[in-house]
Parts: sequence; structure tokens; C-alpha cells
Amino acid sequence: MDKKRKKTNIYKKSKYYKQQRQRMLVIAGGAGILVLLLLIFLIVRMLSPEGKGASAASSDQSGTEIAEENLTIETSEDSEAASDTATVSEPVSLAVSLTGDCTLGTDENFDYSTSLNAYYESNGSAYFFQNVRSIFEQDDLTIVNMEGTLTTSATREDKLYAFKADPSYVSILTDGSVEAANLANNHSQDYGQQSLEDTKTALDGAGITHFGYDETAVIDVKGVKVGLVGIYELYDHMERAQQLKDNIAKVKEEGAQLVIVSFHWGNEKETVPDSNQTQLGHMAIDAGADLVVGHHPHVLQGIEKYNGKYIVYSLGNFCFGGNSAPSDMDTMIFQQTFTITSEGVQTDDNINIIPCRISSVYDYNNYQPTPCEDGEEKDRILAKIQERSSAISDTMDFYFQNSSTLEDTDTADVYTE
Repeated sequence: MDKKRKKTNIYKKSKYYKQQRQRMLVIAGGAGILVLLLLIFLIVRMLSPEGKGASAASSDQSGTEIAEENLTIETSEDSEAASDTATVSEPVSLAVSLTGDCTLGTDENFDYSTSLNAYYESNGSAYFFQNVRSIFEQDDLTIVNMEGTLTTSATREDKLYAFKADPSYVSILTDGSVEAANLANNHSQDYGQQSLEDTKTALDGAGITHFGYDETAVIDVKGVKVGLVGIYELYDHMERAQQLKDNIAKVKEEGAQLVIVSFHWGNEKETVPDSNQTQLGHMAIDAGADLVVGHHPHVLQGIEKYNGKYIVYSLGNFCFGGNSAPSDMDTMIFQQTFTITSEGVQTDDNINIIPCRISSVYDYNNYQPTPCEDGEEKDRILAKIQERSSAISDTMDFYFQNSSTLEDTDTADVYTE
């Protein structure tokens, strides 16, 4: 026994024994790391959308999709790191508000005492959007049609109406929480090309994105790239088709995940869109637009749902310095809340129509767009939009028949004269 123990002790002191023992420790350590990595992989797998059990059930119930992105887990042993990477992207909810014509100025031939410019001098810039500002502050992006010029140019175009205001009037938009403006319309160059450039300069100085004609924009909103396209259709009609397709393709190439197209189109006072409007609206959706809106008729037109996307054919007037006493003062704010995931814009029906008037008083235009608080007035405008939508198609019946979608809107303190 003593001899055997002695032999064992001699063996344990040998170089061979020590090498074998070290090799076994390395193997054991490596196996431990592999087990740890396997456990981490299984945990990440269970938390991913492909995982089974409660996580998958929870995802199905909420309707929320989780994509793998930007999740990195690292382990290390003796300064040697091992890593396993998966990505998780949370869905982003993005609320957009859109309005019709904003003419922030007047024609030199109008009675100045009742003009928008006179109201600006008397009340300041915050006055005009006072009754809708709280709505626009709560959304993520507000887009208007800027129909007029912000310029000091005196070179008036030879036309019936030409609108302008001093570049300082851009503060009306900033005080109203407006982030973007379409310039593709028939009044953006009322005082020549210089007036368009002056308007762009004023908007740039105020931090307001502008777009229109061949100028597109891609902006970042809550980490989502939003592409903005503005098309002026009044005279070229279907000849604008290629420009439309090219501009949508352009913003998509620049990374746009959500594309909104704003058309200046149609015929004044017409309550039903013409064939050019419907064809171009459908074409925009087919080319990749997620929402299409229009303006120019100066009255509300209907809404169509086409291939799961909305086309608002005319938003009417909004903060409109083009007429101190228009016969039709009905308007609306169209809102849509988009859900964007790693798979793109999700199909949903999260829209809200907010009936408004272009004035806070009834017998003349005081240039202060105001949501309708009176139930009868609100219902009357909604019924008008429903009737005009039905004249296009029956795709909006689901909205108007579902009273739960007609949400009451908090308009804060509505000011009237």
C-alpha cells in the first residue's frame, strides 16, 4: 500500500501529470463557456417573436410585432470575450395632422381693414392658430398647404389674385406648432420666382420643412424617416404622373419609411373630385405613398380608402387670408396615426376627422380656424364629408357608421371675438 501511494505521489509530481491536469482544466472551462452561451441563446430566443409560450401569446394579443435589432449580450473569460447579438425594434406610433390652404397674407386690392394682415398687426402671430394649437402640439407632425408668399418683393405677377405678407408672418406657423409646408400651388410665386425663394428662406429660418414641385423632403420624426412630396397638378394634369412616380421613388431611395403626398389639384368649388384627381391619387398609392391629401377646390371633398391607404381629396381652406367673407367656411383637420415597425408601415384604420370652421365667428372670416364644439355643427360637417365620400366610393362607410371613431377632441380654450 505504501509503495503504491509513493508511486502515485511520484506520478502527481511528474511533468506529464501537470500537463494533463492543465489540459483538462482548459477543456472544462471551455465547456462551461459554451453552456453559458447556449443558455443566453435560449433566453434571447424565448424573448424573440419566434419564441414559444407566453411571449408569443402576449404578442398575438396586443397586435404588437417585435423585430430583432440592436440587442447585444457579452460574456468574457480570462480577457477573451464571446458575444451573441440579436436585434429588437419596438413599433413606433406617429400621429400626423394635415390641413388645407393657409394664405398668410392678403391681396393689395383687398380692403386692408378686414384683411389677415390687419388682424396680424392688431393681435400678433399667436392669435391665428390659438384654437387649434393644442391639437397640433399633441401630434408628432403638422403639415399645411402654404398658399401665398412671404416676401418683400414688389414684382406682382399679372393675375387676378396675388397674396403676400412680410417674411415675419412665418411666426404664425411656428406659434401654431406647424412643422412642414407644401409650396406646390398656384400662389407660391405670386411675386415672381424671388417670392418663392423668399418664402423658402423664411420657412428655413423658422425651422419649418418645405417641399413641393421637384423639391422633396425627408425628415426624421421620432426616429422614423418621413418622405414629403408636393405635386402641382392644375394645368398639366396627368402629365404630372412621371414627376409623381420619380419623387416618390426619390424619397424612398433616401430612406423614407413613411411617404405622404400633397396634391394641389381639382377645380374650385367642386365637391366631387374629377378623374385626374382619382387617377393620380390611386397612382400615388400604387407608387408607394402611405397617405394622399389634396387642396385647391376651397371646399371639402370626400375621402377614399384605396388599397388600404387614405386619399383625402380636398381639405378645403384653413387659415385663409384669401377671402374675408367666404360663403363656405367649413373645414377639417385630418389626422392619421401610423404604426411603423421594421417591416414598414402597418395597415390600420387609426384616423380622426376633426370638423372645424375657418373662423371663430359665423358671419365673417376672422382668420382663426376653430374646431366645432357644438354637436349639431360637428355632425353637419361630418355628414357633408360622408355624403361627398359616398359619391366617390363606399370605402369610408365603415368610419362614419362606427360612432366610436368619432372622438371628441380637446380644443382647450376656444377664443371667439
